[in-house]
Amino acid sequence: MARTDPGPVPDDRLRSTEAVLRRLGYSRIDPERRPGEPDAAFWVQESGVPRRTYPVFVPPPDPSTLTDRIDRWLAGTPGLGRRRAIFVAPTDGVADEAWAHLSGPGEPAIEHEVSILVVPGGDRPGASPHFHLRKLPPREVLRLATGVVVGLFRRSVAVEGSVQIDFEEMLDLMRRRFGLDVAGSLGVGSDEDALFILYQMAQRDSYAPGEPGANLHLLVLRPTGPAARLPWFAG
Repeated sequence: MARTDPGPVPDDRLRSTEAVLRRLGYSRIDPERRPGEPDAAFWVQESGVPRRTYPVFVPPPDPSTLTDRIDRWLAGTPGLGRRRAIFVAPTDGVADEAWAHLSGPGEPAIEHEVSILVVPGGDRPGASPHFHLRKLPPREVLRLATGVVVGLFRRSVAVEGSVQIDFEEMLDLMRRRFGLDVAGSLGVGSDEDALFILYQMAQRDSYAPGEPGANLHLLVLRPTGPAARLPWFAG
């Protein structure tokens, strides 16, 4: 069956979404200078970072319209590369379904910079708007953490000439860039506990248990010689 047009989004929902994003540090910008997402409801810019702009998609509250909208976005325009987007959901349940849809077969959402913003309707006055974070199996969290640390390490060497890594920044990137509930995914209640669990998992995750040289989470500091490789969790 062909999908039916869900109709226009009410103006009050657009206004409330814009107001929520403004409180979260995003400002509305002129969409005419931001091609590639012609049917976005509007565009926003992250405060203080002019190049970090996002199309905002505000489907009607019907849950199926959000997954339909995500499908169209994933189909996208060929050749755009990594893309950013903020999708608006009316409830946490709908946001969970949207994350599951984004993580389904086909192009993974992790290749893009996607956020899902929950903006409750007027019939849920007690609920607060918030970015909805997804949960992943612990092993996937560990793999992502290693990838982020490698990126931070390369940036540190290129810009500062040092190998100091801020693990709090790693957690923040996993939340903001990948929409991940790190602590919830690992079954703990704080960043400190999440880092401890990640360290323990990284120490055990190797081709040959008990053999440090076979560990999967090593940073290459130099091609050869002593201390050529360092487990990132040693920091």
